[in-house]
Amino acid sequence: MATEQEGTTAHQRHGGGTITDALSLFASRLSHHRFGDEELRVLEAALSAGGDVAALLSTRSAARKLLRESVAEVCAAAAVEGDGARLSVADFFARAFALSGDVESCLAMRYEALVLREAKYSDDLDLHVFHEEWLTFAQDSLDNGFYTIASKAFANALVHIHPSHLDSTNSTLKKNKVNDIRGLQTLAKSLSAQCSVQTQSAEYMKRKTSGISEKCNLHSEKPKLPANLMFRLGIKTRNTQKLLLSRKRNLEEV
Repeated sequence: MATEQEGTTAHQRHGGGTITDALSLFASRLSHHRFGDEELRVLEAALSAGGDVAALLSTRSAARKLLRESVAEVCAAAAVEGDGARLSVADFFARAFALSGDVESCLAMRYEALVLREAKYSDDLDLHVFHEEWLTFAQDSLDNGFYTIASKAFANALVHIHPSHLDSTNSTLKKNKVNDIRGLQTLAKSLSAQCSVQTQSAEYMKRKTSGISEKCNLHSEKPKLPANLMFRLGIKTRNTQKLLLSRKRNLEEV
């Protein structure tokens, strides 16, 4: 059982960062593997403690750092204990990340919890994943720019709509809902593809710029190439400079 002596220090060091005494209590709870509603209330209280905006932002940043540094170790320990512990930890960290404003980490833990429930608790009425949960998660992912995972989540939402639901008296409404989900999935795929193209273009331009920079710097460094190649490179560089100078003069004359 952990003692309540955690908050006595003005500041504590954690993973190279400084956390205030308001947050040290929560840090100690984590170190003692306590992951309940009470711990979340401690975190929430720590995040609202502070005399000004700067202090609040600093505490929030420290909380995110603390959670990110703790989650891998805690999840690894929970995996040894079993699926129940894994699910409890995933749910706890999803809520903790949400409180600290870490959207990406929150969505990651929510996704892990949904996948785990679907894989291990499909016959459990309390833990069974319904399509509404996948749909909510997909929309949250889409709204926050995580398009690839949103597309997968929309697909899972569609899978969980049982065919018998489409044969009911309100089948038109159900079919419209399915069409809406498919439309959102298509949108997520399209946005994901656009981001992929933009990322690839950015990487290409980065490599291209880096390559040009390296070539331009070759002549200023000690020769590492054979003399004949260095000579040719020098000629090419001089000719390029002459061409640029000529073009500049032509533009000035125009």
